[in-house]
Amino acid sequence: MTRPRTAVYTGSFDPVTLGHLHVIERASTLFDDLVIGIGFNADKRALFDPEQRVDLVQRVTQEIGNVRVRVFSGLAVDFVRSLDASIMVRGIRPLTDIAGEFTMMMANHQLDPGVETVFLMADERFAHVSSSLLKQIASLSDDDEQLAKFVPREIIAPLREQLRARR
Repeated sequence: MTRPRTAVYTGSFDPVTLGHLHVIERASTLFDDLVIGIGFNADKRALFDPEQRVDLVQRVTQEIGNVRVRVFSGLAVDFVRSLDASIMVRGIRPLTDIAGEFTMMMANHQLDPGVETVFLMADERFAHVSSSLLKQIASLSDDDEQLAKFVPREIIAPLREQLRARR
């Protein structure tokens, strides 16, 4: 009998995008348990606070039975180990992501050689989507149909609300 395989997908998810969701859906079919780790970085000015991001990710993943969402601070590799996991999932968008992700994978391997990184390439429909692009589109366009090409529909109203509050 094999033991259950837990994988951890870490990121800021500020906000969660269709690209993130696509990686989550794919990773959830590869592993028994998938934990979405919402990173907290006090040095960055996030649009959503960590609890809001947890809520938003839970909303869009509620139909995926093997997904849990948690907040963490500190090193991602330490968070992976705190969950008794040994697999880190990373989504790769354009080729320019590869250099940074490779550097991070090598650093994580130095910190804990027992944690493996699995890369999932973004679908071509989402390879260009970033949170900064989303924030720009949301602040410049009132058309929800345009925004729905990049974020799950459940995210549109909270995204617009947060952007209005920042003005």
